[in-house]
Amino acid sequence: MKFTLIVCTYQRPGPLLTLLNSVAKQTLFPNQILVIDGSRNDETRKALEGYSFKKMKYFKVGKNNRGLTKQRNFGIERVDTSSEVVSFLDDDIVLTPTYFQNLLNTYRKFPDALGVGGYIKNEVEWKKGSEVISFNEFEYDGFKRNLGSRHLLRKKLGLQPDVPPGYMPDFSNGYAIGFLPPTGKSYKVESFMGGVASYRKDLFNKIKFSPYFQGYGLYEDMDFCLRASKLGQLYVNTSAKLYHHHHESGRPNQFKYGKMVIRNGWYVWRIKYPSPGLKSKVKWHAIAFLLTLVRFSNVITTSQRKKAFTESLGRAIGWWSLLWNKPKSDK
Repeated sequence: MKFTLIVCTYQRPGPLLTLLNSVAKQTLFPNQILVIDGSRNDETRKALEGYSFKKMKYFKVGKNNRGLTKQRNFGIERVDTSSEVVSFLDDDIVLTPTYFQNLLNTYRKFPDALGVGGYIKNEVEWKKGSEVISFNEFEYDGFKRNLGSRHLLRKKLGLQPDVPPGYMPDFSNGYAIGFLPPTGKSYKVESFMGGVASYRKDLFNKIKFSPYFQGYGLYEDMDFCLRASKLGQLYVNTSAKLYHHHHESGRPNQFKYGKMVIRNGWYVWRIKYPSPGLKSKVKWHAIAFLLTLVRFSNVITTSQRKKAFTESLGRAIGWWSLLWNKPKSDK
C-alpha cells in the first residue's frame, strides 16, 4: 500500500528535523514526503539544505497558501497518483519506529477504514485493572486513568460526556482520543487529532480541509473528521504510537487562542448538530461558561498569570461574540 506523508510546518526548523529523523528510522518508509512550509523566514529551508531525506519534496508557500488547512490542501494537490493513503503529521511529533507499519496495517485489517489516527503515548498515564474505580478516575476497556480537574468538575455538575471517547455528544465537549487506553487495539471513532492523522486518498476527491479555519486552525481536524465520518468509518490504532511535544513556537497569542476555543468549538458543534435541542444548547453554554471561569481562576492558581488572563479574556469575548456574529459554515 503506497502512501504519502504531508508535514505542514511554520517557524519550527528544529522540531521538524527531529520529526524527519524519526521518519528515517521507520520500519515502513513513505513513498513520498511533502514538506509544506508557511514560515515567514527562510530558517526552515536553510535547515533542510544540510540534510538529505530520501523521497522528500520541499515547498515554500506564500501568504495565499499560508495556514494549516490551506497548506494541507496545497500538499494534497501534489500527492503522487499512485498513493493510496495520505498521512499527516504535525511538525512537533516524534514517531516510534513501527508507527507507519502499524498505521497502514489498520487499512488492511479493516477494509472499511476511510481514515486512521495514531496514538499519542506521552500525555496520559494509564493503569491496568478496573476492579476499583474512584470518583476521580475514568475506566475504559480494562484500563483506568485520572480525570483532569476540568473533567472532574464537569462530572460533579453532571456535565460529563455520555458517549465513548472519539465521539461528540449532542452538547459537544466529548472525551478526546487521550481517553482511549493503550491496549494495542483499533477503536472506531468519528474524529481524531489532525496532527497524527491519515486518510484514503480517494476521500479528497469528495471533501477538502475547510478554509474557515485561518492560520493555526484550532479544531480544523474535528471539522474534517466529522464530515469524513459521514462518508465512512474512522479508526484510531493505539499500537501506532508517537510522541507529541507541543512546541510553543508558531502558536497564536493566548487571546486569539481563547477566542478560537469558543468560536471554533461552536462551529464544529454545529457541523455535527446543526439544530441541537434546548437542553443541548444549555449544556454547551454551561460548559463554555464553566471552563472560562476555570481558566480565569488560573490567574491566581498558576505562575503564568498573564497567559491565563489573556486566554480567559479571549474566551469571554469569543463567547459574547456569538450573540451577534455566529460563525458561518463555508459548506
